[in-house]
Amino acid sequence: MATKRYWTISEVAELFDVNTSLLRYWEKEFKALDPKKQGSGKRAYTSQDIEIIGVLHDLLKGKGYTIDGAKRQLKQALKERRQTEALRQRLEAIRAELLRLADDAERGS
Repeated sequence: MATKRYWTISEVAELFDVNTSLLRYWEKEFKALDPKKQGSGKRAYTSQDIEIIGVLHDLLKGKGYTIDGAKRQLKQALKERRQTEALRQRLEAIRAELLRLADDAERGS
């Protein structure tokens, strides 16, 4: 999946074994799912969109959540993902600073 930048609605529907109309319905119900629309109106799904669809598919089809329940769960999952990403960025900044300090110390000795 990492080789492509965008997928069509048909490709995504096939990936999850659902109808394209279901994907369009989920777009209306879940604000987080917002694929780009080309000038012709065709949807272009990113890997992030597909990740969200995977979570929705699991919640709605796999675990039997209602739309409202899935909205709450998705909101929580996205919040946790943002927190994890912020932590990752902070750790990368700390690592870069430590590497810089180690390099400075090595040059000084």
